[in-house]
Amino acid sequence: MFDSHIATLLEVAASLVNELTGGSRRGKAYEAPSDGDLPDAVAVALPSGGLSREDIEQEQAAYLARTAEQLRHVFAAAESEDIDRAAGILNTLLMNTGARPQLDRTLGEPWQVHFHGTSDTLAVGWSAGCATALALALGSDLAGRLGVCQAPKCDRVYVDTSRNAARQFCSTACQSRVKAAAHRARRAGKG
Repeated sequence: MFDSHIATLLEVAASLVNELTGGSRRGKAYEAPSDGDLPDAVAVALPSGGLSREDIEQEQAAYLARTAEQLRHVFAAAESEDIDRAAGILNTLLMNTGARPQLDRTLGEPWQVHFHGTSDTLAVGWSAGCATALALALGSDLAGRLGVCQAPKCDRVYVDTSRNAARQFCSTACQSRVKAAAHRARRAGKG
């Protein structure tokens, strides 16, 4: 389905949206972090890989929060099968980040394809990579793998990596909430 690097970027895109944008989460209102809380939220959203909260400048965190808002619109458009809208948003993001494929090598590591320059900031690099991964999904038959949680009072996003493309929820917690509510409704109907 997705190679490991693209899969990681897709998961980071979903994580950025889920951590940095407001809405609802698991049945409760979720307020997007702001100002001083943004670097901590970015540190949670990005893979740990030696990155700490102190490594994330406020300006970079704010940039990623703006990217997350755009990515949320991409997931929502893909969920509603409005691929034209999703593509338009991604094309703008790709252009604004200067996304371009390039082979990079870290000492002791194999060559890896990255979608940003070595001198790009943390925020531009992750934004370019996430936008490229989403563009690869949209530009293939995998656009249906991008979703928004179907549980009531939850609008968190996910990337469906299941074999049968049947995922509907952002987490097992939301899936359990829906199943429990259905069970209660069936029991109430029998009484």
